Amino acid sequence: MGRKNCAELREQAKAIALLLPALMRQFGTGKRDPAVELPLAQLRVCRILCEEAKSLSSLGRELGVSQSAMTQLADRLECAGLVQRVAKKDDRRIRRLQLTRRGKAMLRVHDEARAGQILSVLGYLTPKVRKEVLASLQALMRACSAARERTGRLPKRICSHSGSEAKA
Repeated sequence: MGRKNCAELREQAKAIALLLPALMRQFGTGKRDPAVELPLAQLRVCRILCEEAKSLSSLGRELGVSQSAMTQLADRLECAGLVQRVAKKDDRRIRRLQLTRRGKAMLRVHDEARAGQILSVLGYLTPKVRKEVLASLQALMRACSAARERTGRLPKRICSHSGSEAKA
């Protein structure tokens, strides 16, 4: 990849990195959302557990946090009644974290509130632009998945300082 393309790619990455958090703040859900007071790390754990119960060690690896930090997160979520520790069916020594009914309900209300905020904004876009936005976000998700499949994680960079493509 040429030096000019890498510079353009870096600028685009910086712009997206600034836009995504700002966009999510714009879609804040307010007082109707039970997750509004939940710290982001705890919300991320709940979001991951939506898919399936997981061990603390696998959650820690996925989130990039230490076992100690993951235990603290789990303890706080358990005290809030959002998760519970359960024994794995085929090996009772292994404890996994799973969402409680309350945790599932909290995420459902959070998702509905967020979708409502997004719905109110989408009306300001033409149908064509809405489709383009959706297609672009889906393409970005596919690129993330492809990068993770290739390396097991998102690559740190694709352009080296010399302007050539880094081997992932």
